[in-house]
Amino acid sequence: MPAPNVFHELKTLVRSMHPVVVIESAEEERVDDLLRALAADLRLPLFTWTVTKGLQRIDGSHAIHGTADPRTLLRHLATLTVQAVFHLKDLAPHLSSAETARAFREAAHAFTVTRSTIVLSGHAVAMPDGVSRDAVRLHLQLPDRAELKQLVQRTLRSLRSQHPIEVSLPPDGMDGLLDALAGLTLNQARQAVARAVLDDHRLDLQDIPQLLKRKGERIRDAGVLEFYPPEENTFELGGFSRLKEWLARAQVGFTDEARSLGLPAPRGVLFVGVQGCGKSLAAKIIARTWGQPLLKLDAGRLYDKFVGESEKNLRKAFDIAEAIAPCVLWIDELEKAFATGSDGDAGLSRRMLASFLTWLQERKAPVFVAATANDLSRVPPELLRKGRFDEIFFVDLPDASEREAIFRIHLELRKQNPAAFDLTGLGAATNGFSGSEIEQAVVSSLYRALHEKQPLTTALLLQEIGQTSPLSVSRREDIARVRENASRFVRVA
Repeated sequence: MPAPNVFHELKTLVRSMHPVVVIESAEEERVDDLLRALAADLRLPLFTWTVTKGLQRIDGSHAIHGTADPRTLLRHLATLTVQAVFHLKDLAPHLSSAETARAFREAAHAFTVTRSTIVLSGHAVAMPDGVSRDAVRLHLQLPDRAELKQLVQRTLRSLRSQHPIEVSLPPDGMDGLLDALAGLTLNQARQAVARAVLDDHRLDLQDIPQLLKRKGERIRDAGVLEFYPPEENTFELGGFSRLKEWLARAQVGFTDEARSLGLPAPRGVLFVGVQGCGKSLAAKIIARTWGQPLLKLDAGRLYDKFVGESEKNLRKAFDIAEAIAPCVLWIDELEKAFATGSDGDAGLSRRMLASFLTWLQERKAPVFVAATANDLSRVPPELLRKGRFDEIFFVDLPDASEREAIFRIHLELRKQNPAAFDLTGLGAATNGFSGSEIEQAVVSSLYRALHEKQPLTTALLLQEIGQTSPLSVSRREDIARVRENASRFVRVA
């Protein structure tokens, strides 16, 4: 059964006599199921068309002779008096012909009288301006949990008819399985489940990590997002005491008690401040603290040279995030994704910003946005308005105690015993260092220790620190400007 909201919207469009509905989706099978359910509910005949088979009724009757040609098809539709739904698959590329486009408009006009509906579908449905004015687009979101559960059940029944398989999931195991499949298309989910089962003819909790791994691969292949399941998020963060206190308070916003009081789930935070001081790491820590999957939006992959594709990439990213929710959506270097200072992109960046602002305001799914920005002057002021984010945190250079904590974390990560080092002295020696510069000092010192075949010591670390000129020194004016611009926001320390 299709998602109720999509089904209801399509039913409303058909009943309100819209002659052309466009459904842009790579899930052709899902569109077929949606239209079958619609036709059955409205008791209307349903016809399908492809350029290879022509026009035929879905009850299995033969195709109408000659209708494989798009122009012949459209001329035929314009002569019909029966009220029906006509699903035309991949017709849009043929509308580039002026004659075909004219025939399409005449058929659409005839359907305003007969109350029939043309449904155009395809992976990407680009239509000429003169034709697109007659059409309304229906957004088909990724499958919800109900659709995925039905798919799992159908897939297991199909596999059982071919092989003896064992399903061993505890009462909450199905929820974990659906969490692992959320964000995939139905076909991708079907393939993932079938592969997991056929590996050992079993479906159990041991398969869920593999399903999460395959989901990450699928999302990464889509080219816009990267996926990090909670189990792989092992990052640690030194300092940031106010952020950690805020996260502990905000987490209650995801509870049933908060929902019963009508409280919305936390919506997001923005980190601004000095480069290399842990803004990106803080975004990862939010997902780890709350035990939620992390999605990273790659701003560089959003923009496409083809008209309209950048907006589609952004919509695709939002769809995946909402399907996986609750989750954390990490947008690194926000100013690069939505800067509006240039007029050389024909207004694309402003349209992207408008889409982002609309989604920030209207999204219903619990997607928590963790955004970072290095250059506050390039962040559109609309994003800094109160209410866009729950909080804006200023990330400054770490103080002495935070630098000690950062040394402790990076030494432990590299199998060194922090108790063997003078952390107080190291913290004092790195005044003005960022967290990433401290990490690099530890790494460089370890390389030197390995080369000289001696253990890492405080003395080696101090030598490396003495040879490093931090950004706070080499780019003093730039860092001072960043700190001045961001100092009005809440410090994370």
